[in-house]
Amino acid sequence: MKETREFLKKIGMPAGDAYDLPASEKRFNDGGQYRFEVPGIQGPKVMEALLEAMDGYGIYLHRVTQTKGIMMLTDNEIMAMVKLAKEAETDLILAIGPRATTDTSASVNTVEGVRMGYRLRGQEQIVRAVEDVKRAAAFGCRSFLVYDEGCLWLLNEMRKAGEIPSDCHFKVSAHAGHGNPCSAKLLEQIGANSINPVRDIQLQMLAAMRQAIDIPIDIHTENPKSTGGFIRHYEVPEMIRVAAPIYLKTGGSVAKTHSWDSTESDAKARAKQVSLVKRVIDSYYPEAVQSPKGGLR
Repeated sequence: MKETREFLKKIGMPAGDAYDLPASEKRFNDGGQYRFEVPGIQGPKVMEALLEAMDGYGIYLHRVTQTKGIMMLTDNEIMAMVKLAKEAETDLILAIGPRATTDTSASVNTVEGVRMGYRLRGQEQIVRAVEDVKRAAAFGCRSFLVYDEGCLWLLNEMRKAGEIPSDCHFKVSAHAGHGNPCSAKLLEQIGANSINPVRDIQLQMLAAMRQAIDIPIDIHTENPKSTGGFIRHYEVPEMIRVAAPIYLKTGGSVAKTHSWDSTESDAKARAKQVSLVKRVIDSYYPEAVQSPKGGLR
């Protein structure tokens, strides 16, 4: 293994998982180490309830993520969510619609299908995914949740060519199944602006991933029952220390499944989860720097 580890170091990769858990000196452009993200907000009414609840806790929310897909939103719903995001100075991320779970193939629903993640099957699905992005971008959305590496590469090429707005940002979903520094580096090279690794990634793995890339890492602080149901609040201070800049993806334990159709009551419960994570940070890593309001990019 020595030669392999030496070659990894030679090309700028960590030689293994970082069991010494070194502190990350990397930061967001505004100097912050961490930001809050709440996923599973599927429409404007629920988004409005979430933002109001966050205001009640006195906590600024940096990201709101919709996960059911742009194709499941009406034009008016997209415009309403974009408007809410602008008013709250938060980043709205909309999921690209076509993916394995909505394809005509039953593969993803089989025991073996879990291995394909939410990736796209066939070039027509790639075309449809791009159309989803173009549609939302026309209404002012600039941040998108991507499930497929090839789709990410194409969207990055289109961004560079001016076929879609140059300020579009792409977040790679945990459903793509990435969990190591080499995969993270590849995603960064083909256009990812942030990466959500597998939900159960351990601290030493997270620390090594941070050594390999500069873009933010999005980490689940908790999960729906369908993806493990674990709650990692007490690990959050160390997550921030070793993996900054980091988005803390919080509130998932409120849902039973990934694309849970959250109610306004669920949104308030998700906001409470953010407040619980903030308490842990303030108690065990009070010097951690949260990005200020308006620090979106």
